[in-house]
Amino acid sequence: MAEALSIVLCRDCLDLSSGDFEACPACGSARIVVHPELDRLEIAHIDCDAFYASVEKRDDPSLRDKPLIVGHAGGRGVVTTACYIARQFGPRSAMPMFKAMEMCPHAVVIQPNMAKYKAVSNEIRAIFRDATPIIQPVSLDEAYMDLSDEAREQGEGPPAMALAEVARRVEREVGITVSIGLSYNKFLAKLASDLEKPRGYSVIGEAEAKSFLAPLPVRKINGVGEVTARKMTDFGIETIGQLQQMAEAELIGRFGKFGRQLAGFAHGRDDRKVNTGGSAKSVSAETTFSKDTDQAAQLLAAVKPLCDRVAQRLARGGHAGGTVVLKLKTHDFKILTRNRQLPNPTQQADVIFQQASDLIEREADGRFFRLIGVGVSDICPATEADPPDLFTGL
Repeated sequence: MAEALSIVLCRDCLDLSSGDFEACPACGSARIVVHPELDRLEIAHIDCDAFYASVEKRDDPSLRDKPLIVGHAGGRGVVTTACYIARQFGPRSAMPMFKAMEMCPHAVVIQPNMAKYKAVSNEIRAIFRDATPIIQPVSLDEAYMDLSDEAREQGEGPPAMALAEVARRVEREVGITVSIGLSYNKFLAKLASDLEKPRGYSVIGEAEAKSFLAPLPVRKINGVGEVTARKMTDFGIETIGQLQQMAEAELIGRFGKFGRQLAGFAHGRDDRKVNTGGSAKSVSAETTFSKDTDQAAQLLAAVKPLCDRVAQRLARGGHAGGTVVLKLKTHDFKILTRNRQLPNPTQQADVIFQQASDLIEREADGRFFRLIGVGVSDICPATEADPPDLFTGL
């Protein structure tokens, strides 16, 4: 049987051809994606490249060629995002800031601006929605997309072409870059998006999935964290290829219910759907103090802007909450949560703050706290919130 011709997609002019090309036959660009299954793969994962840092460099071109770290400076601060220049020296997301600065002392450090990043994320998701309505956000800077014929309301060309157009539009309209992974399921699409960052476009098809996975470390599998990886090492399992040689029953015996999922992932199987998600179960915000505090006044001052943020998020989502939840973390990292049910659901910052204040007064008994958070649960539509008599006495 003759070998199937490769499909060639130009990421610049969006030409789609069949054949053996090293550059786009239409425009000559070397930015091409080549794969024999390119015209029939439908599940994508898109990840913004060093998102927070990229947004800051977009807004301040003088930072373009400098190592940039976005994060909270100080003894307790951690790296939120490090640009690719900074990463060459070692800093990574979630690393303590002091360690990152030891590795890259000449880095520029910028405090996170979450309101700005959320606004940019909304712009990007609007572009995603032009390609398909079936989007599963994972965070502000990444999402899965289902581009199957059943999912897409409209759109011309195969999914691969739609994704290239998404990437072009994000660069042109938003001013940052994304990396794309395209495959036939979520697990492999996520793996693919990490292969060629930044500004990558990688494809994993069914034909090569098993051989592609075999040499990879087991930590590449969804759900395999440090503890599970250590347990696998104790069993002499370090690569996905070793898992491929094991029967599903054996994996279940060793790893419980997760063993069944392990067996599927190891062979390139993943039946999880791209899930647009249901309504929110809670809305919250929190902050960590630069220095532990035992003062009620400081707790109250810190929680007020958090209540404002929660109220804004409720309003934007068209939601309200029936229960106020206060979260406190003690100096020794014990987490306390206290709830106060409301007579009526609310999306008003003042109502949330009043209830949170009462809860703080009860808990501020001399203990030192390092974190405070506030939120609402029992989420319902905003139409059920804040009846007039709550404020007017009618």
